[in-house]
Amino acid sequence: MRYSFDLHRPFQTTVIFFINTRERATQSRALRPKLNPSLSSSTLRNTASALHPESTGFYSHALKISAKMGLFKEGQQFHSRIIKQGMNNELPLQTRMLNLTCKQFPDAEKLFDQMRVRNLVAWNTMICKSNLFLGFYYFKKMLINNVGFDHITLNSLLRASSEVNDVVFGRELHCLIVKLGFLYDSFVSSALVHLYGKCGLVEEARWVFDQVFCRDLVLWNVMVSCYASASLTQEAFELFDLMKKEGVKGDGYTFCSLLKSCCSWGFDELGRQIHDLIIKLGFDSDVPVASALVDMYVKNGNLYDALNAFDGMTARNVVSWNTLIVGYAQHGDAEKVMELLREMRLQNFCPDELTMSSIIRCCCVLSTSAKLSQVHAYVVKNGFGSFLSVANALIHGYSKCGHVDGALQCFVLVSEPDLVSWTSLIGAYSFLGHSKESIIVFEKMLATGVKPDQIAFLAILSACSHGGLVNEGIHYFNTMMNDYGTIPDSEHYTCLIDLLGRAGLLDEAFNVLTSQTVACTPDTLGAFIGACSIHGNIILAKWAAEKLVALEPNKPVNYTLISNMYASKGRWLDVENVRKMMTDHCDYKIPGCSQVEVAADVMCSPQVI
Repeated sequence: MRYSFDLHRPFQTTVIFFINTRERATQSRALRPKLNPSLSSSTLRNTASALHPESTGFYSHALKISAKMGLFKEGQQFHSRIIKQGMNNELPLQTRMLNLTCKQFPDAEKLFDQMRVRNLVAWNTMICKSNLFLGFYYFKKMLINNVGFDHITLNSLLRASSEVNDVVFGRELHCLIVKLGFLYDSFVSSALVHLYGKCGLVEEARWVFDQVFCRDLVLWNVMVSCYASASLTQEAFELFDLMKKEGVKGDGYTFCSLLKSCCSWGFDELGRQIHDLIIKLGFDSDVPVASALVDMYVKNGNLYDALNAFDGMTARNVVSWNTLIVGYAQHGDAEKVMELLREMRLQNFCPDELTMSSIIRCCCVLSTSAKLSQVHAYVVKNGFGSFLSVANALIHGYSKCGHVDGALQCFVLVSEPDLVSWTSLIGAYSFLGHSKESIIVFEKMLATGVKPDQIAFLAILSACSHGGLVNEGIHYFNTMMNDYGTIPDSEHYTCLIDLLGRAGLLDEAFNVLTSQTVACTPDTLGAFIGACSIHGNIILAKWAAEKLVALEPNKPVNYTLISNMYASKGRWLDVENVRKMMTDHCDYKIPGCSQVEVAADVMCSPQVI
């Protein structure tokens, strides 16, 4: 609901939030004291001011509601009336106005500088609403002016440090907190534990936690969440046991953190125990807790229990739907994903960008171009194309399905492509063998000022390798290290070795492979063996094959690669020996299978989504 004010007519007749001015005026007249000569004139003025609709208390309440409801323009109109009434130097009104204007920080700074008197609340308001740099600036001014500070000041500074992961400033605040005795304050200690936990300093967070004797539920929850974020499941449950021994009952946030700590392989049984406890304590009706349960089962690969937990939810939100959809999308179950999407819409839940991105990625895994086209049509129809994550997923999806024109069309529609957008398009051209087009897109990306990362360089090196562009590949490999300071990993070296090997530069590829900077991985050795097989260098291939088998003696694909190399040269006795080695060291190899779309335009009904 919007409210309008007209400053050109009597202010008492305007609509002011939830106040009925006519009733207020009636009450004012009824409550207005009768004139008594024994009362001083100042007493009469104070009484009238307390009952007048434009009193300090009235404006303070109006500014508070404006800030709470985000009505900045209406608050400015109140501020204009305050100045007109000559109350602009009233400290409570100035503090309320500061809180209102902090979303437009330059206005707040101007107002703060004009304040003749500043109390601790005004200083804390400026620190709370500013970033770390400005907060530290105002904090120093507080110390210089001997204003003093309290737990709210320290909490605001610690929160600002957490937002930018500035543990250095956090440590300095920690020293001050210990020196002045604020460490025993649960409010301040919770913020300090959260800072250390977010920066990965779990031991420091636990030290702070142990120093507090009277811990509230918030402090316990922050410490449990700290362990959960660091994937320290055992420590999180030990703390939970200590929490129960001290008689502190957990809440929904506690159980969400515990379930988060179980979101990895091997903790499925522990998660089930927490599930039983949640049902026993009645937290299964809490939507965030139930969503965390679904997420826990999904990340443990147990989709059956995830679906059961989802079906048992008495209330759902978009997050819980997305959690289940993402789980099935990650496991490549496109049919179930489409079914969930249809059911989600039937229950009047609107998919968001995360939902659509997950569905598109599911289509990418199966390379189902027909379903991808349907999802793309839904994206365009419902206005999801403006979300960068959805556009990037579409670009990647069309490239995986072999539709480079569709990927290019989606890229062109992105108003401000980011690094992921550019990398996806480069990968699309590279995946389909259009190496020169990949280079053109890569150069355009550099021209726009986008800095490439390891994945972008991997995409362009792969394109150069597939296209046999040796000079260009070496140039980008050197550019990656010298100009951008990106340290190549084994995948980059695999692309380089494959590039040199395909061009017949086996000695150069061997020198790269045997250099101290490169670790011989199965991928690099496999690429080298393939190149040696193409160019008939059995000596180097045999050397690489021995290392490959030593690294992964139980993988049939390695023996198959070596066997095919010997077979290409007619060395059938060596082929027989390799096959015997594979039988001795490897389990039975399950035959591969392929999925083919038959009459996709007929079988994939438009009614799916």
